[in-house]
Amino acid sequence: MKKQDTPFEGGPMDGRVLAVLVGPTGNPPKTYRIPVPDAHGGPPTVLVYRREPRGHSKRLGLVQGWKYTYDPEGKRAGGLRLPWSKRDTDPDATPSGKPDDADG
Repeated sequence: MKKQDTPFEGGPMDGRVLAVLVGPTGNPPKTYRIPVPDAHGGPPTVLVYRREPRGHSKRLGLVQGWKYTYDPEGKRAGGLRLPWSKRDTDPDATPSGKPDDADG
């Protein structure tokens, strides 16, 4: 597996560089989640970082490399919405449909 040294900006990982596994296209994943254990034994906190271009070439405008920036909300990115996909825009929202009947 190939790894690429990728810098992190913002949040607790600011200024660090980690070796991130790249996919078959040579790009790191769009989101990088880092679970941080709780000191008191509770559920871990998850830090979410989003991939952004580090820079572009002058002539063709190609991406020179990638960096991760901190996403404090940790929500899913908007992305492409296709009519046949069943993905909701807000994953925390209640599903649409009939309200619950009390009579049965």
